[in-house]
Amino acid sequence: MSLELKRISTGYEATNVIHDIDLSVGAGEIIALVGANGAGKSTLVKAISGIVPVRRGEITLDGKRIDRTSPAARVVMGIAQVPEGRQVFAGLTVRENLRLGGYARGAESDPAAFEKSLAAIGELFPILLQRLDEPAANLSGGQQQMLAIGRGLMAEPRILVLDEPSLGLAPVLVAEIFRLVASLRGQGRSILLSEQNAKLSLAIADRAYVIENGRVTLSGTGEELLHNSEVAERYLGVGKGVSVADSARHAQLTDRLSTILGRS
Repeated sequence: MSLELKRISTGYEATNVIHDIDLSVGAGEIIALVGANGAGKSTLVKAISGIVPVRRGEITLDGKRIDRTSPAARVVMGIAQVPEGRQVFAGLTVRENLRLGGYARGAESDPAAFEKSLAAIGELFPILLQRLDEPAANLSGGQQQMLAIGRGLMAEPRILVLDEPSLGLAPVLVAEIFRLVASLRGQGRSILLSEQNAKLSLAIADRAYVIENGRVTLSGTGEELLHNSEVAERYLGVGKGVSVADSARHAQLTDRLSTILGRS
């Protein structure tokens, strides 16, 4: 399984936000998108999901062109997006939110399939099973993020697209979300991770792309970019004027993150 973007350009109204982007996601890979707020990461993931139409270039899945297919069709084909800001349906119960996640593949009409998927989500997020009949509005921010990810997984995607999953979460919950993302790779899923927390993203990524002003400016393995001085200065909080001791602490932190999050 592979997702490929070839010279993708798109944007809003008369303005392009991303320009001539080439990108690929292979089977069982975590691919990180690194860049400042406004760099074009969210527009790119929306183009992959079909929410923003592609103006130029091609998107293929297993060699089949999909950039002219609907967002719903892409879900059926195996691409599911977990949107920035969670966007759960606050007035619906946790169970109803999860049921909506399986709608495109018909799980809502097959009780046995729904219960099987629900049990799998419960293994990842036990708290959701305890609160199935509560409104999503009653959940904490971290629990709502778990629900949003669970809703995406209910579609049984081959590629899960995560847009800023750590946004607004406490550090301990951020670490838990990233551990989950790493574990999903262990299940054979491919992950495209758009995230401003570059340290954690690169620590678990197989490969990564740095996006600036809507263009890919650097790419490489997560490990390579994690220790790249240019990336460190711009995105990891390690500037040119830092002391040797600070640099050493940064190296220790990145190594520790790699170990904690299961990077081989």
